[in-house]
Amino acid sequence: MLRLPLCGRHILRLTRPLRALHTAPEALSPALLTRARLLAAEHAKLSDRLGESFDSKIAKRAGELAPIANVLKEWDHANESIVELRSLLEDPNTDAELRSLATEDLDSSHDTLPTISDRLKKSLIPRHPFADLPCLLEIRPGAGGDEAGLFAYDMLRMYMAFCSRRGLRPTIIKQDSEDGTAEDRLSEAVIEVDTDGAYDILRTESGVHRVQRVPSTETKGRTHTSAVSVMVLPSFPESTSGMDHALNFEDPNSDYYVDPQEVRVEKMRAGGAGGQHVNKTESAIRLTHIPTGTVVSMQDERSQQANRRKAWQVLRAKLAEARQEAREQEIVQLRRGVLGGVARMGRGDKIRTYNYGQSRCTDHRTGVTIHNLGDVLDGGDGLETVMDSVRTWMVDREVEAIVAEELAKATPE
Repeated sequence: MLRLPLCGRHILRLTRPLRALHTAPEALSPALLTRARLLAAEHAKLSDRLGESFDSKIAKRAGELAPIANVLKEWDHANESIVELRSLLEDPNTDAELRSLATEDLDSSHDTLPTISDRLKKSLIPRHPFADLPCLLEIRPGAGGDEAGLFAYDMLRMYMAFCSRRGLRPTIIKQDSEDGTAEDRLSEAVIEVDTDGAYDILRTESGVHRVQRVPSTETKGRTHTSAVSVMVLPSFPESTSGMDHALNFEDPNSDYYVDPQEVRVEKMRAGGAGGQHVNKTESAIRLTHIPTGTVVSMQDERSQQANRRKAWQVLRAKLAEARQEAREQEIVQLRRGVLGGVARMGRGDKIRTYNYGQSRCTDHRTGVTIHNLGDVLDGGDGLETVMDSVRTWMVDREVEAIVAEELAKATPE
């Protein structure tokens, strides 16, 4: 760290054993450090075993733990430097030039430590099983009648614009309107974002989005409140080649396998606008997963085969998300006693409000407000800022849960 040769006394001081890092003001929670050190120790043992003989399962686990071990080394090194530099500054025998360099290096270490601490926190959070997958974004109007359908269309445009700005690949695979209404009054829309990692980027959006504005049909200028539900679903590739075994939906042993025998397939005539093709052939498909009652219908494509393929894609996505959500809810129930009743927000919670009169967008999870609603609805930097704040909020909630779990383990019954 220091850039000048040190006398023998100072060399000994810098190489002596590390002292009480937990006393540093930048230290992480002892519970987090305990978790990190246990996982780093596991990584070291697995690495030793891999040095003797290769095993794919051990290699995968070692790969998952490597980021934790690496960042922990950085964190320890930064704290060791801080402790030793402070010792130099407290030593009355330290000369002025060395004291100046130590002060500079201490400031630098203090500046980098929060970033390293944040990376260590994030590395401890288990990666979501769908994080690397593309996704489907389902938009449905809720309470609010025609106004909800209109806002659902605005949200469809918002997400299409956001994905395009971010270099993602969005495609509308379903866009339905209520019979007799304009195309900008949605009854349902599904966007496929065919980019690896899109699920992790967009999963901040699942929940109920509320809009407050004066409808064009309102004669007295009163503000109406409507709601739109958004679901972010994992999109599995058509081919399972090279997929993680746990996500292989064609494997009956996988958590995400859907038994075709449990799905009722119905052929229908397409409805709505669409020219001569509509109501002439039975190209529309409806799938019903009998055990759960989940229903998916698709009619946007002219061919029955294409509609069938897309319907199966959406059905698998919905069932996979529901199963993962149930698994996460089990974890929440286990944590609830430790965390004092804290639970995560789900798809039925109001997560965000878009207020046209005040030109603001407020996320209720983080409290972040953007006073430029137009930029948010254009999928611009405002929406990116809100989504970033939610990602940070998610990390903080997971860190709180990890700390609570470690404290519970350390507390004798």
